[in-house]
Amino acid sequence: MVQEEKVSAVDRAVPIILVVGAVLSAIGFVLSFTVAPLVHGAEVTPELVADQMVSNQLLFSQKIFYFHMPVAITSFIALVFTAVYGIRYLRTKDERYDRRACIATEVALVFIVATMCTGVPWTRFEWGVWWTWEPRLTTYLILMLLAIGYFVLRAAFDGNEKKGAYAAVFGLIVFIDAPICFMITRIIPSSTHPVIFRTDSGLSSDMMVGLLFAMVGILMIAYGLYRARLRQVETAARIEELKQAIELD
Repeated sequence: MVQEEKVSAVDRAVPIILVVGAVLSAIGFVLSFTVAPLVHGAEVTPELVADQMVSNQLLFSQKIFYFHMPVAITSFIALVFTAVYGIRYLRTKDERYDRRACIATEVALVFIVATMCTGVPWTRFEWGVWWTWEPRLTTYLILMLLAIGYFVLRAAFDGNEKKGAYAAVFGLIVFIDAPICFMITRIIPSSTHPVIFRTDSGLSSDMMVGLLFAMVGILMIAYGLYRARLRQVETAARIEELKQAIELD
């Protein structure tokens, strides 16, 4: 009973979590425009707008970094839960873990798509191309295709146990690509994707403040989405169990 009260309390807090996450993300984006300097190594092309020199890259591609990187990291973290719950399902065959693994992958896919949608314009404005087959972009495209394939695989099976087992194994394969995406620029240097998490990354304290606000906010949004979806799925599962029990009676 205590555990159920804790879970319901978290579910009731989901709207607050989502709102706080949105506010923190907005603060991060505002700071990126008002306080943070340019991303290290960026080139700015000045343009005269309303008698003031501004840059389209300064207004768009430079600041999209503060959204692009947090959503990418969030997608990696969500896939960690895909793997953890997948392993727990394989060990216990408990459908609760299969549902959690599926929802974690749903959240991961949302942020994977958001990463691609923000990364492609950034590449276009900074490096003059919409797409290039460089290591990070290629491995992340593979990650997106694998995440989509996860749901295609689930749709191909009717039986819950077999579907859960195959999905858990495939979820581990999807997860394996996440650290590859993260580490690939350290293994194969890229002019398109700089290495951010290092001592000489060029991120000043002004940049880090806005980035951390956005990172925490987006993580809270991801968690709120996960909890809201989990409550929906578990409620539907309980209703289905009640229907089956009534039919048996």
